[in-house]
Amino acid sequence: MTDTDAFEHSTPELYDRYMGPLLFVPYAKHVAERVAPLRPGRILETAAGTGIVTRAVNEALPAAEIVATDINPAVVDFAAQHFDSERVTFQAADAQQLPFDDESFDLVICLFGVMFFPDKIRANEEARRVLRPGGRYVVATFADLDLNPVPKAAGQAVASLFPQDPRYMERGPFSYTDASAVERDLRAAGFEAVELETVELSSLVSARDAARGIVLGSPFRGEIERLDSSALERGTAAVERALQPWDARNAPMSAHIATSVR
Repeated sequence: MTDTDAFEHSTPELYDRYMGPLLFVPYAKHVAERVAPLRPGRILETAAGTGIVTRAVNEALPAAEIVATDINPAVVDFAAQHFDSERVTFQAADAQQLPFDDESFDLVICLFGVMFFPDKIRANEEARRVLRPGGRYVVATFADLDLNPVPKAAGQAVASLFPQDPRYMERGPFSYTDASAVERDLRAAGFEAVELETVELSSLVSARDAARGIVLGSPFRGEIERLDSSALERGTAAVERALQPWDARNAPMSAHIATSVR
């Protein structure tokens, strides 16, 4: 869920506390439930961020060995410090150049990270390389921004403060919403058996917490600070106002989940 610079201007703690429940926990639990019947012995997670998905998978598969990786050392350190399991390890690693042997994992998971990879096909090729024959590669990426009203409203609220629209949502987390492109890139990496579906879930929204997470605890913070270093407070207030229609309510979410077999 991160790229190299994702936490240069924010903190893993705020991301984990506020962004996790808002956008990632529902899909983490969904994917964990989906892969549990496969009973994989060894799992690799790429773009693991602060360990949100890692926790859900570990709860669903407590006997599995999990290696959770992210290119950003700050989030790797945070995740390792907030996790207590002898079967889970965290390490810094680039998903496009994995430091693991061929055919060494039964399952590779990447939730909401692939959109940030400069070379998506290369990352998919690396996932395929480290998978054992018959292993699965599960990728999740957000569907259209129109189907995710909370991030859309937040992006519009911040854009209204600036004459030049930063369009962070479209350039960042919602830059890879075309399901056909996701499938095409997986097949280009050598996966022949690919199943892709769009999964609609929901999350309980706190307008205040969501505003703090989106503005202060995500890469959006850096975008705002580059435009106006004094605008964080105004941005947080604008997003909180924009999210009032969903405050203390469940907001819909939509994402593509692809499962490919080695």
